[in-house]
Order: sequence, then structure tokens, then C-alpha cells
Amino acid sequence: MDRIIFESVRKIFRHRPALFNWLGRERGGETIALKDVSFSAARAEVLVLLGPNGSGKTTALKLISTMLLPDAGSVRVGGFDARRNAGEVRRQVGIAVAAERSFFPRLSARENLDFFAALDEVSRRERAQRINEVLHDTGLEEQADTLVMKFSSGMYQRLGIARALVKHPSVLLLDEPTRSLDAATMAHFWATIRALARQETTVLLATHNFAEAAAVADRLLLLHRGELLADRPVSDGESAEVLRSYYFRMTGEVDEAVLKR
Repeated sequence: MDRIIFESVRKIFRHRPALFNWLGRERGGETIALKDVSFSAARAEVLVLLGPNGSGKTTALKLISTMLLPDAGSVRVGGFDARRNAGEVRRQVGIAVAAERSFFPRLSARENLDFFAALDEVSRRERAQRINEVLHDTGLEEQADTLVMKFSSGMYQRLGIARALVKHPSVLLLDEPTRSLDAATMAHFWATIRALARQETTVLLATHNFAEAAAVADRLLLLHRGELLADRPVSDGESAEVLRSYYFRMTGEVDEAVLKR
């Protein structure tokens, strides 16, 4: 049974002019973020949602997490409908978004994780061990007792991933997780993702990084302007350059890196 099922999902964001729009510069309208998108994800599978900014990647992750609800179609996670059984869905899902800003700056990394683990109903008996595990997995062991207000952007990014992992979710959603990470930490993170998949976690990772897609993906979902252009497997050893060529061939965009050579 597929762990995640997207069926003909459409999401529209409607815009209204500001109340004090004296000069009439701001106009109403709508943006179709996802256009009748369908896909599924199996247990222990790593799906990479590849596409430029504005392609619908983050919207798809937020629909799976129930942060957003679809305007049409259905989203199911572990057999539960995201609209009708949102609580059951949230128990299964951990999400780390690029713009995470919900930590308490005057608490340490460990204290923050303890707070959010309690919210996620991680038992007191398991909490300390689980926090130590995710601090190790994200390379934050040495900073565990440092106040979050002293964290760099990369450390903050890793703490967001640790928070998503702390409840040991069966579905892990990651939005541009390595955007602020250095090369060594990035490689460690990729290894962690593959280890989670071996433990039967389903991972959906949104990125526009071809190297990241080649390193971790079992399958590639190519999103462009809200449409699913392709759903294809990624072979072992398939290079970032192969995925780059495929991306630009499918989207019809111009590869600026090629033009600069």
C-alpha cells in the first residue's frame, strides 16, 4: 500500500487588494500553485520534488502535512484523508521547512527539542534518548546546550531537521534542507536520509539542487509552474549532470551554466 497518495490535487491562492489601496496599484487575482497533480509514494522510498522557485514544491509538502488543504482532489497519508483525518495525518508526518523560525532563542537546542518532542507526544521515558539521536544525526551534538540565539543559519537549518525527526515520523518532509549547509554537513545529511529510508521512512525532499537529487532520490518528480512534468526513477550512480540535462530538456528552459562555458 502506498504511504502517500496525491489524486488530482489542485491548490489555488487568491489575492485581494489591500484595504487602503488608494492608487489602485494592487489588483486581485489568483495563482494556481498546483494543477491537478497526481503521484504516490511508497514505504521506504525517497522522492525528490525537483523544480524552480514557484513550481509548487513547498505547496505539495504543506498539503501533505495539513498546513494547507487542497481546493480539489485528495491527499491521503497512511490511509488517512488529510482533510477529514488531519490529526491522524499529523501524527505520522515530520516537516522541516526552509523558513523555520519557531524556535525559542533563549533556550538551548536540547531544550527546544524537548519542548517540541513533548508537543509531539514523545513519551518522557523515550525523549532524552530520542533527542540525543537526532542531535547526532544532524551533527549538532557539540551545540546541544548552546542557546539557539547564537546559532548560525546552517545550525538553525539543522535544528529544524532535528525537530522534524524527533517524533520518529513515518513520513519526513524536507523543504530545501541543505540550503545553508556546508559540503561536509551536506554529505552527512544525505547519508542520514538514505539510512532513514532503510528504516522504512518515506521521505519527500523538495529542492532545485541536481546534486542533491542524484545523491538521495529513488524517484524524481519534476514540477514546473504547478504541473507535474515527469515522474521517473533515478538509477544508482546517475549523475547530477544527467538530471540537469533531463530537467532543461523537459522544461524547455535555458541552462545558464551551459551558456557561460
